[in-house]
Order: sequence, then C-alpha cells, then structure tokens
Amino acid sequence: MLSNFFTSFHQSKFFTICLAGIGATLCIFMIAQGAQLAPEYLGIMAPFGATMVILFALPKSPLAQPKNILGGHLLTTTIGLIALQFWDVTPLTMAISVGAGVSLMMLTNTLHPPAGANPLLVLSLQVSWGFLLSPVLSGCLLIILFGWCYHNWISRIGYPLKSKK
Repeated sequence: MLSNFFTSFHQSKFFTICLAGIGATLCIFMIAQGAQLAPEYLGIMAPFGATMVILFALPKSPLAQPKNILGGHLLTTTIGLIALQFWDVTPLTMAISVGAGVSLMMLTNTLHPPAGANPLLVLSLQVSWGFLLSPVLSGCLLIILFGWCYHNWISRIGYPLKSKK
C-alpha cells in the first residue's frame, strides 16, 4: 500500500512541481553561497530568479537552453553597459536599451525573457563593466552547469535539448 502511494506520488504532477521548486532553490542557494565564500564575488542578480522559472519549470523550452541563457544575459547586459557608457540614465535610455536587447536576442536566436530586465538593472544600479563577468557570466555558467547536472541526474529529463538536424 505504501509502495503504491510512493509510485503514484512519483508519477504525479505534484512531484514534478516539487522537483522543479527544489531545483530552483538549490541552484539559487549555490549561486548565493558564492558571496559568503568569497565576498568579492557577486554571483546573484534578480533576473536569475526568473531564469529559474524557465530552466526548472520548462527545461525543454528553447528559451531554457544554454545558448539562450548565456547569450540572452550577456547581450542585454552589454547593451545596458554601452548605454550607460554613452548616455545619461533616462526613461528613454532605459526603453531603448530594453528594446535593443529584445531585438538583438531575436536576431541572434538567443531569446531569454528574464534577460530583458538586465539593461534596466545595469542602468538603475550604474554598474561597471566588471558586472558582465560577475555576476552575469559566472552566474550563467553556474546555472547552466547546475541545470545540466540536475536535469540529467535528478529529474532525468535530459538537458540541454538535442538539436534537430
């Protein structure tokens, strides 16, 4: 009877939901721990929370694939940094930066919705170019590595998607 319960629970949608939440929790915890271990490391930023939704709830989505996570975050952060370098921070600058980020992600086939917030973050905080390396690059690489381990070893969904040729 107990084994039937566990079998039924393991095959339920609730199990999948719990597993996704646990994966997102562990991934963000791992990234946030970096700041505890090395104070100069800033590995966390708010858009990574939205990346967790896509990576753990929709891992088969094209938006959750490594090139989208990495490319989307790097491109939009770079756009924000360029805007910050050459323009004052205004509502127009923010709008143009987000619009350019969306267009560039679409053009490069690296669309990742959480990355759309990066130019706003860069302009609001007025960060330096080092922000591109940490938290953006380092955080993205950790997220992709964690997602690969998690989806191949724990959820057994497989990640990333195999490209269709």
